Amino acid sequence: MNRIASVFLCLFLCAISAINAQESDEYIEFNDRKNTVHGVYLGMGLYYGTIDKADTYSASFKIAYVANQQFEIGFVGVGFYSDLNGRGLDVNIRDLAGAYGGLHLEPILFGKSKVNLSFPLLIGAGGAVLLNDDIEDVVIDEDDWEPIFVVEPGINMLYNINRYIQLEAGIKYRFSSKVDFQPQHGISNINGYSVGMGVKIGVFNMGRNRYKKKDINNEN
Repeated sequence: MNRIASVFLCLFLCAISAINAQESDEYIEFNDRKNTVHGVYLGMGLYYGTIDKADTYSASFKIAYVANQQFEIGFVGVGFYSDLNGRGLDVNIRDLAGAYGGLHLEPILFGKSKVNLSFPLLIGAGGAVLLNDDIEDVVIDEDDWEPIFVVEPGINMLYNINRYIQLEAGIKYRFSSKVDFQPQHGISNINGYSVGMGVKIGVFNMGRNRYKKKDINNEN
């Protein structure tokens, strides 16, 4: 009888403890979801910068996963065009174009706020090619391409319009491996800065914890 009473007492105390946990803002111990917020998005951006002091224009496409509004990981692709001929330094000089892509990493500060600060980093590879003056008639041979390895760090300001749309604006600097165009062209790399803006469209907080007691006043 004492053993049965002890079992019932233990069960009663456990039930009281569980009820108190559910009524508080704390999570039940066996809930392993914590309060992780997940997100995923597609992003597009336009940028202006320089390569060898020449005006350079680029566009990017990005797909990424966002972990708890604090870190992004995904893939980004970039296409660029540099008006080397526009400098007028050499009548024989040709314009430069190319593309590269790779791993996208982006730590985010103040992720829960309306305005965030982030530090994007691209690590990838691609190719660059010299173009004739008449882009419409240009025929690019496979041997004309120069392979490039690229590391591109930057800093962004992010503005969250809502949980589906985010704007970004920032500056980044591109470090590349050496290129060796034949005949010699005078361009040894595609290093250069760029500034621009972009938009991200997706769901940035689709992983809300359904076990947590809802707070109407503090709902994200």
